Order: sequence, then structure tokens, then C-alpha cells
Amino acid sequence: MMLLTLTTYVIGEQLYSGIMVVLFLLFTALIKGGLIIREFMELKGVSLLWRVIMYGWLTTVCFAIVVTYMLSI
Repeated sequence: MMLLTLTTYVIGEQLYSGIMVVLFLLFTALIKGGLIIREFMELKGVSLLWRVIMYGWLTTVCFAIVVTYMLSI
């Protein structure tokens, strides 16, 4: 988790841009968000409905960011 955070920090400090950078950062956010949902929020043992809601929300937000970025190009 710390390595993913440091990677995104370094990319931000280097002022990289472009669709590949955005996709990498969002992929990193999906991984970190999934780990937080599963481990920190302890949703690995709950019903399927709660997992679908949480992972669906995370995926929807990241997808909306990609779509918004693509429309702004």
C-alpha cells in the first residue's frame, strides 16, 4: 500500500500527464480502494450485496473519472 502511494506521489511530483498516466493512477486507486474495502472495512466475509455495492461504487467513480478525462481531451 505504501509503495503504491509513493508511486503516485512521485508521478505527481514529476508532472507527468497523458492518458496512460491517468489510467495507471486510477488502476492504482482501484487496487488501494479494493484493499481498503476488503481489509480495513472488513467486508471480505459479508454478504454479496454489500461487496457489490462497495466495489461497484469504487468502479463507478473511477470509470466516471476516465470518461470525464476522455471528454476533456
